[in-house]
Amino acid sequence: MGDTQGDPFDGIPDDLTADLDRSEQTLSVRVERRTYNKPVTVIEGFDPDATDLKELASELKRAVGAGGTVDDAAIEVQGDHEERVRGLLEERGFRLA
Repeated sequence: MGDTQGDPFDGIPDDLTADLDRSEQTLSVRVERRTYNKPVTVIEGFDPDATDLKELASELKRAVGAGGTVDDAAIEVQGDHEERVRGLLEERGFRLA
């Protein structure tokens, strides 16, 4: 007879330390006003060795529908997206200040 319970390891991430690495980082999220008083959401506090900033920046930009960049171990997203970015980071296991 077949196993009806499925794979007991289904849903376990390939890199078990990734969530731990994320939870050990304390990030700050703030909105700055830049040229022409345009808002920019800045996320800082990453350990660049533990986080793929370019990939995370792409995910955040896609989720909020805005442009942005990675600059000096910080992610900058164009516009005031502080609340949405905080929620997205928490969903990914990051701790926020």
